[in-house]
Amino acid sequence: MTSPGTSASSGSGAWARALALADATPDTRNRYVDLLRAIAISAVVIGHWTMAAPYIGADGRAAIEHLLVVSPPTRMLTWLFQVMPVFFFVGGFSNGTSWRSALGKGQSYADWFSSRLQRLLAPTLVLLGFWAFAGFVALRFDVPAEMVYTGSQIALIPTWFLAVYVLVCMGVPWTLAAWERFGLASVVVPLVLAGVMDVLFFTVPAARPATWINYLFIWLAVHQLGYAWRDGLKGGGRSLIWGLAGLGALGAMVTLGPYPISLVGVPGQTLPGTEEILSNTRPPKLPLASLAIAQIGLLLSLQGPANRLLSRRKPWAATVLANGMIMTVFLWHSTAMMLLFGLAIQLGGIGLEPFPGSGAWWAVRPVWILLFALVMPLFVAVFRRFERTTGRASPPAWRLIIGCFGGCVGLAFAAIGGVNDPVTGQMNWVAIAAPFIGCWFAGFGPLATLTHRISGRPA
Repeated sequence: MTSPGTSASSGSGAWARALALADATPDTRNRYVDLLRAIAISAVVIGHWTMAAPYIGADGRAAIEHLLVVSPPTRMLTWLFQVMPVFFFVGGFSNGTSWRSALGKGQSYADWFSSRLQRLLAPTLVLLGFWAFAGFVALRFDVPAEMVYTGSQIALIPTWFLAVYVLVCMGVPWTLAAWERFGLASVVVPLVLAGVMDVLFFTVPAARPATWINYLFIWLAVHQLGYAWRDGLKGGGRSLIWGLAGLGALGAMVTLGPYPISLVGVPGQTLPGTEEILSNTRPPKLPLASLAIAQIGLLLSLQGPANRLLSRRKPWAATVLANGMIMTVFLWHSTAMMLLFGLAIQLGGIGLEPFPGSGAWWAVRPVWILLFALVMPLFVAVFRRFERTTGRASPPAWRLIIGCFGGCVGLAFAAIGGVNDPVTGQMNWVAIAAPFIGCWFAGFGPLATLTHRISGRPA
């Protein structure tokens, strides 16, 4: 293995730094974790860039459709592009490793969780602030409220995942202890509880609000499987069998059971005879657990060949490079898309003439995806810096937990409702302010920096 100094001379810029980091990687690192994270992000990005479908209607006005609504056969594509289970599975592996390392170093829970909270939420505040400002200005210039709402809601969709993931991270010391004591029972119990919630959802209408706790039951179970991987869950033939079994269970649920075939929400899809949303994700339901088992089994069966590939310098360096910008790409890819769509509308609807789902629409879609990919490096260059932590002393754990809850609730409402009301245009100030206030209470973010400066303490 060459030295970092040698690698830096073989390239320039980000690639040279990735080569240097790749050369310095210890042999004990599970590189497949990083590859799966990068693949999952790519799937999310391509999925979002494909499904949002603005167009210019016959009346010459811009409108936006959802591909899954206008082209029902594409709902099967969500079986490929719904990769949230991979994120939580990889997160369990990484969080278990990180917390055990912190314990070994004598690090406190507050220091460990503060660092993780900052890394996840601090760059998210920049995205939220951008859309709050852009939405406010757009409304002042008489941009239709519905258009501002749709653009901001689509751009802020990634924040729902962060809201749930941060809450799962908050409980790592306890969920890891449950894994160490109870093993696979710590996976089975939340899945059973999730099944109970599904039964209530479909049979007891009054209980449906309570079933949103499945956001924790489903994703905690998948996160627990990440601990299992960290502690020796192997790939090979057995994992492939589990993967195929999960796929079979998923197929049975959506064909024989009451579950829809799409594994992401389809706008306007409701329970028959009601206005209640029917979705496998709002709240999460057992098909997502089956998908998780399918994905985990199939991916673990490929672990051996993947590790052989990643033992080579350039494939591993490419993985390192992708992971170095992964948070920025995840947060800003939908914003890049919406801004380019907005520019096309201002230029007379160039490229938006075909109706979504038509042959002409599919023909030009690769061009749009290429354009989105070409502008993403600009967003990475501008916003990647916000992924850094402050290094400021951590507040007490109770403040972190309260701040975490407040911030995550705000992000969830922003992901669901955008930055404004689509009818009145009223700004959604509660959803906008809650993440900033929560992060301030947790000791970081722009409000915390301002407080430190006013008080004369170092920022």
